[in-house]
Amino acid sequence: MEPVASIVQRHGGRRDACIKILQEIQTAYGYLPKDALRWVTDHTKITPRQIYGVATFYEWFRFQPVGKHMIRTCHGTACHVNGARQTTREVQEILGVKDRETTPDGMFTLESVACLGCCSLAPVMMVGEQVFGRLAPKDMKKLIQDYRRKHAHDHEPGKKAHGHAHKPGHARPHAHPDGHGAKS
Repeated sequence: MEPVASIVQRHGGRRDACIKILQEIQTAYGYLPKDALRWVTDHTKITPRQIYGVATFYEWFRFQPVGKHMIRTCHGTACHVNGARQTTREVQEILGVKDRETTPDGMFTLESVACLGCCSLAPVMMVGEQVFGRLAPKDMKKLIQDYRRKHAHDHEPGKKAHGHAHKPGHARPHAHPDGHGAKS
């Protein structure tokens, strides 16, 4: 539990450090492992009830590991009126998962989000840091197959995901508005 001990030492064991501690644990592990949470409650003044209350209140916190690649489907107004629901349903069917679930092989986690800030490209989806816009349900199978094929070796133990996708069919990658460019 070295990462957890170090996090707690940095923030102290006070109850008001709970959110910061949980954020850093999730950053370190990709989710909130039960053993790490138990360590926090055993070595700080933070109670199990407080941890559970905070971790379930904020949607960002997860109790299960995420896949190597996050797929985020936008459901903001522009995406919603341009078919985000159908596009997301198609992704769910292709991957065999529901929202906030991870594929059995651990490669993808699907997450519906309120807005990705790419409204002019609606409907939009991100795979890793790669933005795909002007999507249609028919684009999803090829996009996911191409991404899976290109990143098959990222999935091996010890390999890190790169977050770059291949340009499939009509789904064109675009630069993310926060300055993270899509590399293709």
